[in-house]
Amino acid sequence: MTPQHLMARTLPPFAGWLALAALALPGGSPLRGAAVAVFLAAGPGAALVGLCGPALRARPARGPVETRRTGFAHRSDQLERLMLVVLVSVGAVMVVATALIATHTFSAPRVLLTLTLLTTLAAFCPRLRASPAPGTPKGSVP
Repeated sequence: MTPQHLMARTLPPFAGWLALAALALPGGSPLRGAAVAVFLAAGPGAALVGLCGPALRARPARGPVETRRTGFAHRSDQLERLMLVVLVSVGAVMVVATALIATHTFSAPRVLLTLTLLTTLAAFCPRLRASPAPGTPKGSVP
């Protein structure tokens, strides 16, 4: 694992622990709000999408047939991952908050702590491998 990969894997959990530490700042502090908002918007999603990264990269996007623009697949894959990061993060926040509301234990620090622990766990899990494309003969490498 290269230092860049290690940094990319540890950045989301670090942002979560930083957001938890920012709760010690005064309630109206812009730094506190920014740290929590950035983590909630991207942290859990980045760790979970990173967990599925090899599977997502196995089948790149295909561009429109009539344009054949160079670089379409690369830019499209980056945009797809960015959107997945944000939407998976929002979904994780909603699921955790709903579970805590249902158990009558909801509080903002608990949501943040639960998401930070989930992000830390997802960041250090082994990555998922891609399955072969449909129609690939058994035993062949995609």
